[in-house]
Amino acid sequence: MKVSEFDYELPEELIAQEPIYPRDHSRLMVVDRKNFKIEHKRFYNLIEYLQPGDVLVLNDTKVIPARLFGRKKDTGALIEIVLLKRLTNTDWEVLVKPGRRVKDGTVITFPGEDMYAVSISKTEAGGRVLRFEFQGVFEEILNRLGKMPLPPYIKKELKDQSRYQTVYAKEEGSAAAPTAGLHFTEELLQRIKQKGIEICYITLHVGLGTFRPVKTEELEDHNMHEEYYEVSVEAATCLKNAQKEGRRIIAVGTTTVRTLESVAKKYGEIRACKGFTDIFIYPGFNFQVINGLVTNFHLPKSTLIMLVSAFLSKEKTLEAYKIAVQEKYRFFSFGDAMLII
Repeated sequence: MKVSEFDYELPEELIAQEPIYPRDHSRLMVVDRKNFKIEHKRFYNLIEYLQPGDVLVLNDTKVIPARLFGRKKDTGALIEIVLLKRLTNTDWEVLVKPGRRVKDGTVITFPGEDMYAVSISKTEAGGRVLRFEFQGVFEEILNRLGKMPLPPYIKKELKDQSRYQTVYAKEEGSAAAPTAGLHFTEELLQRIKQKGIEICYITLHVGLGTFRPVKTEELEDHNMHEEYYEVSVEAATCLKNAQKEGRRIIAVGTTTVRTLESVAKKYGEIRACKGFTDIFIYPGFNFQVINGLVTNFHLPKSTLIMLVSAFLSKEKTLEAYKIAVQEKYRFFSFGDAMLII
């Protein structure tokens, strides 16, 4: 399968530059998987498509202020760092820009803080491993120094940093938000519970795997970057009971899908566990867990649109995207949402 098969035309003005307020007033395209019937709603209408007994699964990862700016100790050159994955108490896998300036042994300082970083190796994905030396608590330094790592297609400054977090964000560790969850408000979640819909939480820390572009011509040649996940005993019990009783499991976001389907593929069932996943879901994939999906509109030729195409079909996905463009839906991280059910 060719990567080019997942391309589509998107006018630049449809790329959302800021979030909608209130969160749940974004638009919602509802797609019936079986009959390919499309309805145009608002996100707060989601509850109308959920039934008592359904399980809504959310990713409770929390975005850290993972974007840092430092200077090379020897030349003073500005270096941008995005923290991707914590390896030890001091070592992080990172992206650096400009990468050519950071060799093994390069020392990066952070003015005004008692901290510096040393580049100790290069990663297979083209990033770096940095070892941070610091006095005090790293998270506190990061909160002072770091900025939210917004995607490069968002040019506008985000004034309220909390808008790039879900209202239920809890477990720190992501380099990007699980954006399908940005549409939920506390009030909507409360109404969903009151209707008899179970809500359970898993964790996947979003890193390079989710957003790394596919650079190969053939889909099958692309290797996903590993991301850390956790499924608690409580979540596993909730999900296993739902499966046993034939109740629907609706995943919020592609990160949630990747976690649930990774666990089912590895163990043959949902169970409490933690680990790393590099699962790549594209058409032909056999879904074992999810019956519905809430997701945003994704970049052309990305692994995310491929995952959606695996669940809905490539033809229906591209047709839905064509309609979304015609109807002027807002795209990507701060954009509108789609419910596939």
